[in-house]
Amino acid sequence: MGTKTVDEAGVETGTEAKSDQETVDVTKTDVTKADEATETESDASAGAPDDDEDGYDEDGAGDDQSEAIADKTSAGVGQGAAAVVSAALGLVSLTGSWLGTVGQARDSLYGQLETASTASVSTQIKQVYADSWNVNAFVAGLFALTALIVAVVVLARPAFGNPDRVQAPWIKSVAWAGVSLAIIGLLLAVLKYTDILMSMPST
Repeated sequence: MGTKTVDEAGVETGTEAKSDQETVDVTKTDVTKADEATETESDASAGAPDDDEDGYDEDGAGDDQSEAIADKTSAGVGQGAAAVVSAALGLVSLTGSWLGTVGQARDSLYGQLETASTASVSTQIKQVYADSWNVNAFVAGLFALTALIVAVVVLARPAFGNPDRVQAPWIKSVAWAGVSLAIIGLLLAVLKYTDILMSMPST
């Protein structure tokens, strides 16, 4: 009986020891895995780029991009407005303007006051009609010349600005329309002023 008790005790002791050893092994395995995970996270953190060290700021980059877009938009708006103005001035030079009409009327009035009633017909025509006609042609020529200058500036602006900034196609189209109208208006104004076109009757 005594021997059996000892054997049972020995078996129980061995089983408990084995269980304790397995528990220790499992614990060591868990600790090892946790250490490996911590080391992996540390390596990943060390290898990741630091925004502050690289000088990269997402908010700053977004602000710079917004400012670039705003500058590009404002430049496009200014050039587009100038192109439209040039086309409008060219059209005015062809159709006539309030300023030209007023100048012609004033010059005609002055001619009537300065011309004597005993003057010849040719003198009266020149003082009352021809000079006022020339004033109207001169004003139309000024509008055409201004339109031409504005249109040329709009077309030449990209050559003196940022090479990466492309001018919108519609701005070029309107500016070229302004150039065409200005050239036609300027040509007609010169022809009318020199009496080559629609000259006054001679007596």
